[in-house]
Amino acid sequence: MLRVLALLGSILAVLATPAAAELKLLMVEQPGCAYCARWDADIAPIYPKTPEGQAAPLERVQLRGPYPDNVELGPRPVFTPTFILVQDGREAGRIEGYPGEDFFWGLLAQLMSGTGEYEGEGKR
Repeated sequence: MLRVLALLGSILAVLATPAAAELKLLMVEQPGCAYCARWDADIAPIYPKTPEGQAAPLERVQLRGPYPDNVELGPRPVFTPTFILVQDGREAGRIEGYPGEDFFWGLLAQLMSGTGEYEGEGKR
């Protein structure tokens, strides 16, 4: 009986723990986008291996859609690439364009730290 009560207590403790926010990074792109190709060459190979990539996995979306149904976005993106940080299904911020590798990491870290779910250094 004590084991059952201990097990139930453990289950309740896990259920009462607040879940971490779900983060993801949408990359809005389109065919022929030179800056998208530059990002693909500079960042794409390493992004999933970085703390940022682990915290906010990348999901690619075409400029003309379709966009994920379960995401509330602000204004429809106009430029490519546009990187939209999504927290719990809502847009938390965006980076329009690709300003180069050094600027990208700093801007992304700034967006992610604003969510309260990430504390990274923002540089590689």
